[in-house]
Amino acid sequence: MNISITKRDGTKERFSLSKIHRILEWACTDITGVSESQIELKANVQLYEEISTGDIHDLLIKSSAELITEDTPNYQFVAARLINYKLRKYVYGQFEPLHIKDIINNNIWEGVYDHQIVNCYTDDELDYINDNIINHERDATFTYAGMEQMRSKYLVQNRSDGTVYETPQVLYIMIAMTLFASYTKQRMYYIKNFYNAISQFYISLPTPIMAGVRTPTRQFSSCVVLESNDSLDSINATSTSIVKYISKKAGLGINAGKIRAVGSQIGDGSIQHTGLIPFLKLFQASVKSCSQGGVRGGAATVHFPLWHYEFEDLVVLKNNKGTEETRVRNMDYCFQFNKLMYERLLEGGDITFFSPHDVPGLYEAFSTDQDEFKRLYEKYEKSRKIRKKTLPALEVFSKFITERKETGRVYLQNIDNANIHGSFIEKEAPIHQSNLCQEIDLPSHGLESYHDEEGEISLCTLSAINWGLINDPSEFEKYCDLAVRALDSLLDYQEYPVKAAEISTKSRRPLGVGIINFAYFLAKRGLKYDEKALATVDEYSEAWSYYLIRASANLAKEYGACPKNEQTKYGHGILPIDTYKKEVDELVKFKSRMKWQSLRNDLKKYGIRNSTLMAIMPAETSAQISNSTNGVEPPRALVSYKQSKDGVMAQVVPGIYHLKGYYDLLWEQKSPEGYLKLMAILQKYVDQGISVNTSYNPIHYEDNKIPMSVMLTDLITFYKYGGKQLYYFNTNDMAGDDDTPELVREDFNTKEEYEEYCESCSL
Repeated sequence: MNISITKRDGTKERFSLSKIHRILEWACTDITGVSESQIELKANVQLYEEISTGDIHDLLIKSSAELITEDTPNYQFVAARLINYKLRKYVYGQFEPLHIKDIINNNIWEGVYDHQIVNCYTDDELDYINDNIINHERDATFTYAGMEQMRSKYLVQNRSDGTVYETPQVLYIMIAMTLFASYTKQRMYYIKNFYNAISQFYISLPTPIMAGVRTPTRQFSSCVVLESNDSLDSINATSTSIVKYISKKAGLGINAGKIRAVGSQIGDGSIQHTGLIPFLKLFQASVKSCSQGGVRGGAATVHFPLWHYEFEDLVVLKNNKGTEETRVRNMDYCFQFNKLMYERLLEGGDITFFSPHDVPGLYEAFSTDQDEFKRLYEKYEKSRKIRKKTLPALEVFSKFITERKETGRVYLQNIDNANIHGSFIEKEAPIHQSNLCQEIDLPSHGLESYHDEEGEISLCTLSAINWGLINDPSEFEKYCDLAVRALDSLLDYQEYPVKAAEISTKSRRPLGVGIINFAYFLAKRGLKYDEKALATVDEYSEAWSYYLIRASANLAKEYGACPKNEQTKYGHGILPIDTYKKEVDELVKFKSRMKWQSLRNDLKKYGIRNSTLMAIMPAETSAQISNSTNGVEPPRALVSYKQSKDGVMAQVVPGIYHLKGYYDLLWEQKSPEGYLKLMAILQKYVDQGISVNTSYNPIHYEDNKIPMSVMLTDLITFYKYGGKQLYYFNTNDMAGDDDTPELVREDFNTKEEYEEYCESCSL
């Protein structure tokens, strides 16, 4: 091809095909099922006069990526190598990385690394880390989707001019060095083991940690849980706190369930309350007021009890009907149920709606005492002095399900399950809500002012264990210990924008360790999302849960229990295996394989370091980084297109060559029943919650319509087996992608723009 090209320094030279040959030969070395000539042919068509060398390299990456299919998946490794080559040349001016000491000093001088890190390590320690721990060859294990996500989201960079300051293994070693900097004993041991765990994808970390640890930014807790009291001062304090945390990249769970209903009396009755919607608009404005770290607008889920007087207006807040005055569409909403609500449904009874302000004690009993709630609820139903509405329970549930189905993003929390099978003693630290992505169950208490230290904002710091790489339950011990130690260290290292959050976090020290690559875990064992998998999942989830609790109990021995240990069930020797709904034993009979009694004795003696240990979150982004399947979800296709702000990326399920016929794909499942039962087994061992989705493919139902009876049955089943929160409602609308007709497009969210999806309280 007779064209000239433009080099990085601006000079021109004739295009040389031999240089293309050399780099493609390197990129394809030892990778089967790929062809250098196919990449060349695809790229050559797009060359033009005076194209830059950087654009040529991007063409090679793009051409390799476009060749990724079910039959030729290994082009994902070629594309990743090409990205890595470009990164190395850009960051270091050469392919070989610099010494870690030089990288740290350069980046401190640039102002992108925390300057304190250089004071924590001697030159000898940095030499040891450079020569004996960091392994830059692991960059070659990334897939295209993983390396692209790493380059665009996680590597420290100037987002104004595009300057990148590090490569993947530097990111991983810097996180390990930062989190274990305070260790005086066995520091190199923990740095090495944690680095190996995260760089080999055994442990996955969320966006705030991946992008922020090692930089001057010190806010890494992924999930923020805050609530508003029923006062103007509290509503304003909540709004201010929202802005503070949105500006720090956090996803928010907001509880507005205490706010009185429209038309309620204020003071002497000379003024009527405007109701929830005007204040929800205030919260929405606060959520959208800041981009998250310059990347996107904020995101929040707002919580209400199902029996709130304004239910009929609240349940339609997201739908496309109605006027702007009656809709608040840019947040998500969660309605809270309990046993009495389901009983009314099953009995063909009614549900009565109240303004929380009019029914003293009812709101608190909703979380703390179900018998007392029922007594008060029935008392207030009979009272003629209290304003109320009544609807048939079937109509209420149907309205909820209809909005959940049509928007995809109206969620459910079974508040009694969340409290009874939670970490906390309900009457001392009740759970009033969940978080943005519906996996967190932590106490909260409204602030009356921004500086109020009596209120409580809860934060949860996340990570996940890659079940797909675990071959025996005993292997969880090492990775659970590393995950708990690293996250616990982070709680003291990070800064807190709101004092109430700092007090709460340091007194409770909550963590949420989840699961990724669950579908691969099943597929490699020849299992699907059905009853045949229940016993295996029970065995592995018991070990996973045990080793997480054991790790925190060991930390309590070393450093002391969390200050509010007495408010936890753990501190009294009460474990998740003691509080789960016994209906789960219908699925798998309880069998104790771990040393629970010894652990129970240690908890009574030493307490727990971390009031919560588990939370199973969405894991879309980390699935791409680690070449895993998303959290506990079934994949939608063997090759999926993942939408991001940088474009569309093809991701291949792990082990596609030998497991192609074993994956249980989402839209092939006849119903969510098998999935929900597996989630019940997991929930049995989880002290917080799971972001559980319900997914339906209309082609499996008569006239391509999902019957209301089916969806109601699934809600009841979910509650029966102890389910806490339901997240997305997914429907297969058979939407394809014009550029990729042979592949299923997988969006990050449900019927909403990508920018609405929050990576902060997921992985």
